[in-house]
Amino acid sequence: MIRNPAGRSAKRARVLARSVLTGLLAGAGVAAAAGLATAGTAAAATSHSGGAVVVRQPTHVTLAAAVPAVKPGVVTQFVATVAPASANRAVTLKEFVGGRFLGLTVAMTDATGVAHLSAAFPTQGNVALRAFVAPTSGYKAAISPRALLKVATVLPLDFGALTRLSLGNTGNDVLLLQQRLSALGYWLGTPNGVFGDTTQQAVYALQKVAGLTPTGIVGPLAEDAINRGVLPHPRTTSGNAIDVDLTHDLVMFVQNGKLAYVLNTSTGGGYTYVQSGVTNVATTPTGVFAINRVVDGMVVDSLGSLWRPRFFYEGFAIHGDSYVPSVPVSHGCVRVSNEAIDWIWANNLAPYGDTVWVY
Repeated sequence: MIRNPAGRSAKRARVLARSVLTGLLAGAGVAAAAGLATAGTAAAATSHSGGAVVVRQPTHVTLAAAVPAVKPGVVTQFVATVAPASANRAVTLKEFVGGRFLGLTVAMTDATGVAHLSAAFPTQGNVALRAFVAPTSGYKAAISPRALLKVATVLPLDFGALTRLSLGNTGNDVLLLQQRLSALGYWLGTPNGVFGDTTQQAVYALQKVAGLTPTGIVGPLAEDAINRGVLPHPRTTSGNAIDVDLTHDLVMFVQNGKLAYVLNTSTGGGYTYVQSGVTNVATTPTGVFAINRVVDGMVVDSLGSLWRPRFFYEGFAIHGDSYVPSVPVSHGCVRVSNEAIDWIWANNLAPYGDTVWVY
């Protein structure tokens, strides 16, 4: 056989050309497929409006009530904040009722993305609310997290974590504090918006009942105690009596078996003192006694001054004093503020024969 080297070279060249062509066509197919996939992905994130491609941006919205609690029927203000900020976005305030959210009112956002809404709620309870933002040609719809509003006839105090109310303060917060203390039975006279001595005495009493340090200063812990409605439990459960709790240094007026009023008191301080050459210990006697003598004026003896005392055992009396701290300091009497003893006299709350139970 005669071999033809030139023929073999031509054949190899044709095979190589076909391989290159096949590779180029395959590469073009892959590129085309990739291009189609990319186009499909882009199409999923866009929409067509009149032939133009529009991309809708995500929307976020938050909802906040102007106050955490409100009385039934009182109009409450809400603020919905939409981002990105855009004017004329429709925001609907909805309430959760019967297993679904029902629309209450609609407002439009301003240029900062804020919408102001308002609504009133007729019945007591916790109300769950959300803000719903409608979609536009450029933005998606959005729903806020739930916001809770308490609707109650008696609103909880909420002075703020940094607020402290104490002797000398004045204003609406003080007035609200006084009204709540009075409603619970912590006597302080007529609420007037001035944090004076009687208000301090009432705060002392509240703090003692709540197991707090009796500082006379109202902060978050005292505020919480008021919102929980903490009250002492006198031992007297029927009729009228005056209970004196030496453990907490409290005076409690019981009327018809129910606690009516609570006062701070300062009783026997436990120290020793000398009177007429005899050394005594400053203690308040315990037991069941009765009011047996009263003096409408100042009584002065070797141990000090007693304003308008109402005696219940020998020389021991419930009386007024200009100094009634939150701790026991007396020689054994039951001290209350001068304002408190005047109120007791004016309302005949410790008449002759009335029971005084000291324990």
